[in-house]
Amino acid sequence: MSNAKSGDTVKVHYTGKLKDGSIFDSSRDREPLEFKLGAGMMIPGFDKAVDGMKIGDSITTEISANDAYGEKSDEMVIDIPKDQLPEGINPEIGQQLTMQHPSGQSIPVVVTKVEEASIEIDANHPLAGKDLIFDIELVSIN
Repeated sequence: MSNAKSGDTVKVHYTGKLKDGSIFDSSRDREPLEFKLGAGMMIPGFDKAVDGMKIGDSITTEISANDAYGEKSDEMVIDIPKDQLPEGINPEIGQQLTMQHPSGQSIPVVVTKVEEASIEIDANHPLAGKDLIFDIELVSIN
C-alpha cells in the first residue's frame, strides 16, 4: 500500500475543531474532501499532515495559525464611509458583506463597528489567528 505524496489526488474525511473543542467544519456528513496534495489547495498544515499517510490511516493533528490561515492582520481591518456603501445596506455589527477587490475577486468581510458616518470591516479570514485541530482519515489516493 502506498503513501500519499505531493502531486497525488487524495480524498479525506476530516473534522476541524478549535482548541475549546468546538467544531467549525466536518466532511463526515457529506462526500470526502478531494484535493491535490501539495498544490496549494489546502492550508499548509493540512497538506503536511496528509503527506505520508496510507489509505485507512487516521490522525489528529494540531495546526498552528501560521500553518493555517495566518495571524490576524490589522491592515485587514478598515473604516469605510457610509456614503460609499451600496444603496439599501443597513450595516449591523456581525453582519457579513462582500467587497469587490480591484482584481474582481469577491472578498467576504464582517462588520465590526458601526458609527454615525462610517463602518469598520474586518477582511481577515474568520479562523485567522487561531490554532486548529483536525481529525483526518485518508480515504483514497489517485
